[in-house]
Amino acid sequence: MEEVSAAMTVDARGRVTGWSDGARRLTGYRADEVVGRAARELLARDLPDGPPSGTAAVVHRDGRTVLLRLRSCPLLGADGAPLGHAVTAQPEAPGHGLIEEAVRQASLSMAVLDPELRFLHVNETTCRMLGRTARELIGRGLPETLGRTGSGRGSFVHHLRLAAERGLPVQYETYSPAPAGTRPHAWTVEIWPVHDASGDLTAVAVAALESTEQHRARERLDLLGAAGAVGSTLDVVRTAEELVGLLVPRFAGFATVDLLDWTLGTDEPLAASTEDGELRRAAHAFAQEGFPTPAVHLGGREVYPPYAPPARAMREGRVVLGGPGDPDFDRWMRTRAAEAPHNRAFREAVCSVLCVPLRARGTTLGVALAARTAPREPFAPEDAVLAEELVGRAAVSVDNARRFARERSTALEIQRSLLPRGLPGQAAVEVAHRYLPSASAVGIGGDWFDVIPLSGTRVALVVGDVVGHGIPSTATMGRLCTAVRTLADVDLPPDELLTHLDDLVTHLAAVGETDDGDRGEIAELGATCLYAVYDPVSRRLSLAAAGHPAPAILLPDGTARLVPVSAGPPLGVGGLPFEATELELPEGSVVALYTDGLVEDREPDRDLDHATAELCRALAAPAASLDALCDGVLKAVLPEEPADDVALLLARTRALGEDRIRTWDVHPDPAHVAATRRSVMEQLTAWGLDETAFVTELVVSELVTNAIRYGEPPIQLRLIRHTALICEVSDASSTSPHLRRAHAYDEGGRGLLLVAQLTQRWGSRQTDTGKTIWAEQPLPAR
Repeated sequence: MEEVSAAMTVDARGRVTGWSDGARRLTGYRADEVVGRAARELLARDLPDGPPSGTAAVVHRDGRTVLLRLRSCPLLGADGAPLGHAVTAQPEAPGHGLIEEAVRQASLSMAVLDPELRFLHVNETTCRMLGRTARELIGRGLPETLGRTGSGRGSFVHHLRLAAERGLPVQYETYSPAPAGTRPHAWTVEIWPVHDASGDLTAVAVAALESTEQHRARERLDLLGAAGAVGSTLDVVRTAEELVGLLVPRFAGFATVDLLDWTLGTDEPLAASTEDGELRRAAHAFAQEGFPTPAVHLGGREVYPPYAPPARAMREGRVVLGGPGDPDFDRWMRTRAAEAPHNRAFREAVCSVLCVPLRARGTTLGVALAARTAPREPFAPEDAVLAEELVGRAAVSVDNARRFARERSTALEIQRSLLPRGLPGQAAVEVAHRYLPSASAVGIGGDWFDVIPLSGTRVALVVGDVVGHGIPSTATMGRLCTAVRTLADVDLPPDELLTHLDDLVTHLAAVGETDDGDRGEIAELGATCLYAVYDPVSRRLSLAAAGHPAPAILLPDGTARLVPVSAGPPLGVGGLPFEATELELPEGSVVALYTDGLVEDREPDRDLDHATAELCRALAAPAASLDALCDGVLKAVLPEEPADDVALLLARTRALGEDRIRTWDVHPDPAHVAATRRSVMEQLTAWGLDETAFVTELVVSELVTNAIRYGEPPIQLRLIRHTALICEVSDASSTSPHLRRAHAYDEGGRGLLLVAQLTQRWGSRQTDTGKTIWAEQPLPAR
C-alpha cells in the first residue's frame, strides 16, 4: 500500500469532520481552521459531484497551489447508512507542477474527462475554443457543453464514447465550426483512455491540434489540381460551366461567368474598350438549393454599372474584393435590390464577393464572380491569388475554344465553298449526297466528293479524304479537288488519273519541306481517293482507289455488296502503281462512295467488317427516294458521336437506249464524206432535230475529214442525243488535234476553230485503240 501523507474525514454533507497532522503539513491549515468547512472550499478547481477523488488542486494557506492525489473510502453506520467518506491524500510526483503548467500553456487543446465524459481538467486553449472558463467546465458534461454541435455519428462526442467504451485510442480529423464561433476550423484529434495501476479506466484524455491553415492549403492545392479538368472540351460555354462547377461549393457559395458577347461567336475582338462590351451570362451555380433564381438567366444580357466590382475587375484587369461596408459594393447591392427584389435573402447573406477578369493573350474575355455567404468566412488575400490562378487557366481554355470555333468555322466555310452545292443535271446518273463535319475537338477534316460530267454523257464520281484536320487539311482538300477536275477534263482513265494525282501530292509535300526535312506549318499531304467513271451507253463502271475504302453497290434485285477493288497505296507514297477495276451494271443500280468516317471509328471495339455489313444492309432497305436512302444509311451505320468527318455519295445509274445513239463506220476516203453527211441528216430528221442540221453538217464534215487526212483507220462516227447533241469521231491515231492560228494565205487550219465557235464545247480523249474527238451542241428548246 502507498504510504499515507494526509487524511481527513468528510460527512455526508461534504463538510470536514477530521483533519490529520499530515494534512496540516501539506496544506498549511490547522484543524481548527478547516473542521466544519466544506471540503470544496479548499480546492482551486471544482471536482465532480460525489466524494473527492483523483488529482485535485488544493489552495495552500500561503496562496500557492498544491497538487494532491486523492483517494476516497465511504464510511457507513451500524445500519449501513452512509455517514461520509475518509479521504487520503498524497503529493503528486516531483515536477508535476511544471507538467501542469506546460499543459495549461500548450497551443494544443487538451482536456481530461471521466468515463461519464465530465471534465476533470482543461487547459487554456480548450477554454478559448469552448468560450468558457475552467471553473465553468470542470465537472460539467461534454455533451451538455457542446450541445448539437458535437452530436451525431462521427462527432467529437461519438469518438470520445468509443474510446471510453472500448478502452482503445482514437485518432480522426474534423472540419467544423468551433462551439465558440461560426467559422469552420480543422482539427486533428487524438483521444486515448487513461487506466490506473489495476487497469481500470479512470479517465479519457483528449489532445486536439488545430490544422485549419494546413487544411485550407490542401484545399487550395486540390482546387489547383482539379483545375486541370477545366477546358476538357473546346466549347466556350462548357468551359465556363466547368469553371463554375470547380468554384462551387468548395470555393464559393455562388459563382457566375459572364463573357463578352463576341467571345461566344467566331469574330475577332471588338475595337471598343472592354468595359463598353456587352456581357452574356455563360454559366452560374448555387451551392445550396432553394436560393432565389438569379436576376440574369443563362444566355441573358448582363450590364454591370461602372462602380460594381465585376466592372472594376474588367476595367482594371485585376482581382477585386468587395463586401458589406464597401461603399461601391453597398451601392451595387441597392441597385440589384431594385432590379430583383426576390433575391433579397441572398443579398443579405452575402458576406464577400471576389471578381476576376478572364484574360488571355492580353485580351479581356469576360469576368468571373464568386460570392460567399454566412457562416463562411469572407475571402482573404490568399483566396484572391488562388482565384486568379484558377480563372486564368480557365481563360486560356476559353480563348482556345474560341479560336478553335473560329478556325472550325473558317475551315467549314472553305470546305463548303469547294464542295459541289448543286450538282448539274446529266444523263448518266441520279445523285444524292451528304456531308457531316466532325463535332469532335480535332476539328474539320479534309473529306470531299465531286460529280464531274465527262464527254459522251459519261460522268466521274470522286470521293477523297485528306489526312489531318483544320484549315491546312481543308486547303489541301481544295488543291486535290481542283487537280482532279483538271485531270478529269483531260479524260484520263481512273488508274492514270490517280497516278498523276499521286505525283502532285508527292510534289506538294516535297515543296513544303525545309532543308532539314521538317514540314513546319505545312500539313501532312497524305490523302486517299477513289475515282470512278460511269458510261451510260455501255453501262460500264471503271474505278480505281488510292488507299480508299471500296464502294458498295445495290443492284436492282435488292442485293448489296462491296466492289472488290484493289485499295492501292494512299496518295503521296509515290512509286507504286494503281489498278483499275471495271464492271457492267444493270440500269438502276446504286453506287455508294463514302469516306472512312462512315465505317471506321477511333473506338477499339468498332469492327470494320461489321460496319461494312451494316452499310450493305442499310443500302438494301426500302427507301422512297435516293435522298431518303442517304439518310437511312447514315442513321443505320454512323456511330452516335462520329470522331471524323463523313462524306457519302449515292449514284443511281441510268442507261441510254439504242434509240438515242447512232453509229457509222466511215470509209477512209474523202469521197465518202458526202455520203456520211447525208446519213447524218437523215438521222437528224428522224429525231426531229432538223434545226441542228446546218451546224451538225459542218461539224461532221470537219471532224470526219480530219480523221481521214490525219488519223488512222478504222474510223467511226457516233451521234448521241440526250440533253445535248454529241458528235464523236474516233480513229486509231493517238495524236490529238489542237487549235492554231491560220494565216491569210493558208489553205487549212480553220476547221477546229470553226467547230469551237459553232458548238457549246469540244475536246478529245484517249481511248484504248486511239483517240476520240467530240463536239457538243445544245438541243433546241421545246
